[in-house]
Amino acid sequence: MSSRIVVLISGGGTNLQAIIDACTNKNYPAEVVAVISNKVDAYGLTRAKDAGIEAVALSHQNFENREDYDQALIQKIDSFTADIIVLAGFMRILTPGFVQHYQGKLLNIHPSLLPKYQGLNTHQRAIDAGDTEHGVSVHFVTEELDGGPVILQAKVPVFEGDNVDDLAARVHEQEHRIYPLVVKWFAQKRLTMQGDNAVLDHNILPASGYANDE
Repeated sequence: MSSRIVVLISGGGTNLQAIIDACTNKNYPAEVVAVISNKVDAYGLTRAKDAGIEAVALSHQNFENREDYDQALIQKIDSFTADIIVLAGFMRILTPGFVQHYQGKLLNIHPSLLPKYQGLNTHQRAIDAGDTEHGVSVHFVTEELDGGPVILQAKVPVFEGDNVDDLAARVHEQEHRIYPLVVKWFAQKRLTMQGDNAVLDHNILPASGYANDE
């Protein structure tokens, strides 16, 4: 039986689209059952509707505080009996109560080689630092912002003269490859979070996640 994915977005939803596309493969062990956005005009909601997936706009502007919003979000997610909650450009800091409720089945993608460049403007920060390599990380979500155990990273080169758009395009290409793969591992029950570690095939992953350089 397919694992049920709920995807949370705030914007265009290109990673959402990559996961939707992966789910069309008959051998893929998961399906997106709902997409929820905190922004009513997020294009990702259109992507969901186009794919025949339930699209829900739950605006944070209708709530007095983060706690109230996150409680409403939990109720909505749980109504879909989600097995996996995928953050795909969901631009909100989550409350501890939300994170604890979904501990171990909450995934996020972050455009840097964590632990470098937590937070925003990662591409510009990598350029400003003179880095020769940059990338993207998929990780389990904990209460620390962008601080949960890393599952998989992909690296891209930073070339002299790169601007933010150049670098972002290179990173996005890798994002769309590795996020559906990590979701697949989780759906296959090969991937779990145990304590402060990501564990794949019963092996504790190193701090930088699964090493695929071999």
